[in-house]
Amino acid sequence: MPTILNRNLLIAVLIILIVAFGSLSVFIYHHLIWKFDTQVSLVIQHYQANWLDKVMVGISFFGELPFSLISVLIVAYIFYWKKYKREALFISTTLLSGLIILGVKNIINRPRPTSFYVRLVDVYRFQSYPSGHTLSYVLFFGFLIILMFHLKGIPKTTKWIVTSISAFLIVMVAPSRIYLGAHWFTDTLGGFLLGLICLYPLCYFYFKQVKKTR
Repeated sequence: MPTILNRNLLIAVLIILIVAFGSLSVFIYHHLIWKFDTQVSLVIQHYQANWLDKVMVGISFFGELPFSLISVLIVAYIFYWKKYKREALFISTTLLSGLIILGVKNIINRPRPTSFYVRLVDVYRFQSYPSGHTLSYVLFFGFLIILMFHLKGIPKTTKWIVTSISAFLIVMVAPSRIYLGAHWFTDTLGGFLLGLICLYPLCYFYFKQVKKTR
């Protein structure tokens, strides 16, 4: 009975996430520039400093090509080297999220924030909605956190370090993207929701494979 209840709860949460992302996407499609977004950007960019620019760029570093690709492959190789071959394979599949993000970006076709509205630390390519950085951080680092809780052979210190860094990056990636002028708030919200949605099937198939080998 608890297993059935847990499964039903997870399905209900997934449906809520899909509806929320779909509703937000439709809203953004019809409101490419929203006053609330500009207000949030102005609040986050209120304090500006060179050192803070560098910190925010550093937080976004793992989402920039080709570093995002290299980072995923390095982490996957480490897991493979440590005899976690299944985990290495599933970590590598997070790269497929790039295709999803490009597809949604082209459909919504929302332009990036401009200097008319916000301060731009750098100029970015592609469309704005949803935030690819936020999606990839939630998916990749979120899956790492789940693995840290699941795998028994990893030292506690390693688990604590990986979980702490991953959680920090997940929490900070959205503010960093807004601060840098790369995205609106709703871009990062959409990326967060879509990242959670993508995390569902990844975890489902992973734990299904784990269950088969027991």
